[in-house]
Amino acid sequence: MKVIVIGSGFSGLAAATSLADKGHEVTILEKNSVAGGRARVFEAEGFTFDMGPSWYWMPDVFENYFAQFGKKVSDYYDLVRLDPSYSVILEGNETINLPAGIDKLGDLFESMESGSRAKFQEFMRQAAYKYDVGINNFVWKPSRSITEFLSLKLLYDVTRLDVFQSFSSHIRKFFQDEKILKIMEFPILFLGATPENTPAMYSLMNYAEMQNGTWYPMGGMHQIVKAMVALAVEKGVKILLNKNVQKIEIQGDKVNKIITDEGDFTADVVVASADYHHVEDKLIGEEFRNYDEKYWEKRVMAPSSLLFYLGVSKRIPKLQHHNLFFDEDFKVHAHEIYTQPKWPSKPLFYASAPSKTDSSVAPEGYENLFLLIPVAPDLEDTDEIREKYYHIIMERLEKYCEVTIRNSVVYKRSYAHSDFKNDYNAFKGNAYGLANTLMQTALLKPTLKSKKVKNLYYTGQLTVPGPGVPPSLISGLVVAGEVEKENRF
Repeated sequence: MKVIVIGSGFSGLAAATSLADKGHEVTILEKNSVAGGRARVFEAEGFTFDMGPSWYWMPDVFENYFAQFGKKVSDYYDLVRLDPSYSVILEGNETINLPAGIDKLGDLFESMESGSRAKFQEFMRQAAYKYDVGINNFVWKPSRSITEFLSLKLLYDVTRLDVFQSFSSHIRKFFQDEKILKIMEFPILFLGATPENTPAMYSLMNYAEMQNGTWYPMGGMHQIVKAMVALAVEKGVKILLNKNVQKIEIQGDKVNKIITDEGDFTADVVVASADYHHVEDKLIGEEFRNYDEKYWEKRVMAPSSLLFYLGVSKRIPKLQHHNLFFDEDFKVHAHEIYTQPKWPSKPLFYASAPSKTDSSVAPEGYENLFLLIPVAPDLEDTDEIREKYYHIIMERLEKYCEVTIRNSVVYKRSYAHSDFKNDYNAFKGNAYGLANTLMQTALLKPTLKSKKVKNLYYTGQLTVPGPGVPPSLISGLVVAGEVEKENRF
């Protein structure tokens, strides 16, 4: 069987490798000059910058992925566990360093709120169950039929997963201290929704973070992409870069050919790992779409991001590898993302300094900084707005670190909505796909199979199981399984 995969992000690479491993002829068509999708990398002035994902959670997902093909993570890159996992900077520049290890975290919480060690243990016990069921069962469901979820065992699991309770109300059964609540609610931000609108089952994210740890692949997050590319090529996948798909031509109820700016391709099956909305809106005819524009406009999107990649000609004190600046009101910022979308008045932000862990990403004595402000999708994006927010967060960063930084910046690049649209055809310039709300979970996400074109499938962060690096990787494996099941020649 001849398969074309559009896009070389985590889902596209996973789908392609899985199908090639089963003996199919697989070609990836990648729009950009580097594989990896949002996890691309670039080098400038002696610095190496990961462009997107910077958190390595759920190491078991990556181990299991490579194990499917008889490989290990250690065959490709070296992992180090970060300790502290990250720092949280609160009002008044109070800093809480989150230690690696459950026992140390229990001690920390107990020092903040009497009796919270035992409550934390109970919370984690429940979260462990959710992680086991969620990551080992639920996320592997193609979510194409309600019958997938009708087993008595699964129905029993659903009742214990707190699917219909919000994460916000769930966490407050265990803790009252506002600082602990901020720490525990932080991982929910990766799911693209507020804790009030996120199902409590996602306490599995706390388990992923706190039990399984925060890690870093030496050389940067792009090492994962390099590993997946190497494995894909070993399995026979052809990866063609700078191949921008212009149209998916359909005859009858099947894809006839894929038209790029540098030639046409034919295939028995097409897997679209590109932006789902873009494929439906621009690449196929309106009559072949699964969802009309009204549907997409009603979707709750995860945030976009304003990013800064900075090379600094000196070391910066106080910063850890990961630093979360929660020194402003989260509820106000969340309101300005989800309820009344606009550029934030007092933004929270994230600062990553991978050069604290990895000397290879910056010249000796220099610092590599990655700054991120989560913002609403589909906002006006201008150079003037970017510069305004650069100075807002740099002023706070300098105040916290008690050093000047801006006059030592030797390299600077920004990235926001228009770049997400140009590079990834991202719907509304989103960075993380669909928000993981209850009404956008499992069967309620865009389906991974075309309803009108027999040999067209979708994968990635806008379909099941959802946004994030591990879910996207799993999405590729899930769709590969569906392709194999339905197209045995």
